[in-house]
Amino acid sequence: MARTLDKQNPELTHALLELRRAARANDAPIWGAVADRLERGRHQVLPVNVGHLERAAGSDAAIVVPGKLLSEGSLSRPITVAAFACSKSARAKVHAAGGKVLTIHEMLKWRPDGVGVRIVA
Repeated sequence: MARTLDKQNPELTHALLELRRAARANDAPIWGAVADRLERGRHQVLPVNVGHLERAAGSDAAIVVPGKLLSEGSLSRPITVAAFACSKSARAKVHAAGGKVLTIHEMLKWRPDGVGVRIVA
């Protein structure tokens, strides 16, 4: 039976469909897990702060944040972060540390098989 999406945001709906397709096509369960977390209600997903990424990831890590990335804390290592939404100051902190901020779509193109990608929620 096909899953119905009750989301009002067309960008979110598109991301969910794309993640599910990538999970099936590339046999990468990580993309299905990211879709499951994005599909939750807005109040069930807590935003992730840059300081949490500092503690959770090693240098040159690839991280997916299924939600919003905020700027509380500091970052001293270069990491690649894909988030559904990102504040301007969080983006500036990641770039200042030598890292990159991608969209989830760009992360899917960069690592379609999901190898080496971690979910931080």
